Amino acid sequence: MATARTEIPASVMPVTKQNGQAKPMSLQTGSFSSSTPSGKTPVMPQKGSSIPQSSGGIRFGDDWKKCLQLPPKDTRVRTTDVTATKGNEFEDYCLKRELLMGIFEMGWEKPSPIQEESIPIALSGRDILARAKNGTGKSGAYLIPLLERIDLKKDYIQAIVLVPTRELALQVSQISINMSKHLGGIKVMATTGGTNLRDDIMRLDEIVHVIIATPGRILDLIKKGVAKVDKVQMAVMDEADKLLSQDFVVLIEDIISFLPKKRQILLYSATFPISVQKFMTKHLQKPYEINLMDELTLKGITQYYAYVTERQKVHCLNTLFSRLQINQSIIFCNSTQRVELLAKKITQLGYSCFYIHAKMMQEYRNRVFHDFRNGLCRNLVCTDLFTRGIDIQAVNVVINFDFPKNAETYLHRIGRSGRYGHLGLAINLITSEDRFNLKGIEDQLMTDIKPIPSSIDKSLYVAEFHSMNPDEEEAAHKTGELN
Repeated sequence: MATARTEIPASVMPVTKQNGQAKPMSLQTGSFSSSTPSGKTPVMPQKGSSIPQSSGGIRFGDDWKKCLQLPPKDTRVRTTDVTATKGNEFEDYCLKRELLMGIFEMGWEKPSPIQEESIPIALSGRDILARAKNGTGKSGAYLIPLLERIDLKKDYIQAIVLVPTRELALQVSQISINMSKHLGGIKVMATTGGTNLRDDIMRLDEIVHVIIATPGRILDLIKKGVAKVDKVQMAVMDEADKLLSQDFVVLIEDIISFLPKKRQILLYSATFPISVQKFMTKHLQKPYEINLMDELTLKGITQYYAYVTERQKVHCLNTLFSRLQINQSIIFCNSTQRVELLAKKITQLGYSCFYIHAKMMQEYRNRVFHDFRNGLCRNLVCTDLFTRGIDIQAVNVVINFDFPKNAETYLHRIGRSGRYGHLGLAINLITSEDRFNLKGIEDQLMTDIKPIPSSIDKSLYVAEFHSMNPDEEEAAHKTGELN
């Protein structure tokens, strides 16, 4: 992450773990405060190669896979959202060996369906309009060809990735850095609103090959003449439906006007409203269209609703906490005020809790996101700020404390669990005012939200693991798939 580890203010003090159990933290209702200097987020540091220095690097003929530092193999059962592939391998795409090393060290073994469809087309230079479910590997689908096409001999900005939120910008830039660490010096920069503009300007005095940015900040840097994008060969829009909504579309059109006429544009999202179609007609050249949305919701997510009054919600939440086996949960409210009030209530009930919303100072948003991602707290209360692209594998339960108003928001919220073909649970607290919304969302998404049973089967949302026979386990160890 771009944010440095600093002392955590009392108001966001994480849990401590003893004997594997999370202990409650204290959470203040006032604004966050800290005695530490402001964290800076403009630059992501380049990590060194993980190949032992004594090896002298990888030479032709070496078994380079033996030098990889692979993460522990994930043997959890996965759904066909990511397993229904054509059987391709990452090595089939003629990628640089150094990029393949980074991909495998991310723990990515084989391309997902969206990656299979997208990577070869993106490498060919063609525009893409891709629609795939949340949590099925869209980031890898565009970052792999993007990094493959960066020319280190050219010391200017060659690619930009536009995202709607600061947290997603930091996440995508971290993936880029980890994946490119063996490529010999690709410079990735994350730039978002809410951080020091002077730091970004100073960073752009140096070499930058890839910028991951929120629209307002990158447009500001472009108009100041600091970010020179006239030679950009690839522009990616992640969560394109949000970027082309009324909140951002004017900024996006402005940014596009500064790009060269011959450039590649890649659009990725789970939902594509009419605004995306209009943009595609205007700016894309014979785009290759990918649609893997035979259904909208992830196969691994089980959805329930509990019919309650407003005054019963906290009691219902307390019951869920006591009965569910939660790895990590994200709890959604419809306003920043309700986020803070609920976080206070959860803490008073004795459960560990962070909260995050758009009105918080950016350094504290960064810190909460960083610490929750690293498992320092079990529950996170937030607004829809957190519905776009955030990938935290440990989240297995999403609770809509306040039910959303539309199907698109609902789809993105519940997509925070069940990531990459794994299992997840979505529970909705429904009042009498929400019942029409519930029916409408079921109809629009063609999904089934069932009444919550008295006991929820843990196999629906708690990870199961593939068992390996001794021969498979030995083979996995030999190939480095098990650490």
